[in-house]
Parts: sequence; C-alpha cells; structure tokens
Amino acid sequence: MLLNDEVKMLKQVPLFAGVSPAKLKLLAFTSERVSYRAGEVLFHQGDAGDAAFVLLAGRADVIVDGPTGPIKVADLEENAIVGEIAILCDVARTATIKAATPVEALRISKDNFFKLMSDFPEMTIEVVRVLANRLSQTTVELSEARSRVAALSKR
Repeated sequence: MLLNDEVKMLKQVPLFAGVSPAKLKLLAFTSERVSYRAGEVLFHQGDAGDAAFVLLAGRADVIVDGPTGPIKVADLEENAIVGEIAILCDVARTATIKAATPVEALRISKDNFFKLMSDFPEMTIEVVRVLANRLSQTTVELSEARSRVAALSKR
C-alpha cells in the first residue's frame, strides 16, 4: 500500500480526522505497517503497552481473561484504534486483541502517539471522547450484569 493510501485511510479514523495530511503522512511513514492472519494475536492482556494500533483492514476480537476462561467483550472493525489505554495510562494491556479475519494495521509507537497528541489538542479531545464512551458502555454493561446477578440470587 502506498503512503498516500495510508494517509487516506487514517483520515477515515475519527481520531485523526482533524490532523493535516502532512502530519498523517509523517505518522504513516514513522509507524510500522503490520499484518496478522485470522487467529493471530496482536497483543496479550498483561503485555507492556508500547504502541497503539489502527486497524486499516479486517476485524479483531477484544478478549479478557475471566474466571472460567477467555471472554470476548467486543469487536473491532476498520478504522478502530486499540491499545491506546496501555500507553496513555502506562499500564499493562487490559485485553487481548485477536484477529478475527486477516488484519492490516498501523502500529504507532508510544512516542509518536504522544507527539501527535501534543501537536494536535483536538486529537487529545477525541481520545478522551473515545475513552469516555468506552467507560460509559462498560458502566452500562456492569450495571446490567449486576442486576442479572442480583435477580438470580433472589431466586
């Protein structure tokens, strides 16, 4: 894929929509293009967070370790960004990401990600929106799960 094609794809990612094409070209050039076959793992829960990934093509599953084994908690599609929590919070990966189909992704190093955020405050705001949306969804799902557990315990 040509650099200009990667820039066009990055423009489709809501996180990068406000970033100039010149900066996106630099981002694409300084990032690593990676490919995964269906079933391959991009990273494991507990790994050190050294990069974020933008899915350029394909789909992936978000899997967390549960008491009875792995649990699929979400699907990722083209233009999704993943792995940013670990680099933003400087914590271990919170989930395993596994390719559901062949995946083409851009691996953005921690340093490049932070540079982009400092150069483009609007991107930082979008990152906060994405994280807040995920937190809101998780809160709703946790509340629903607690309600189901409470209902079962009353039986």
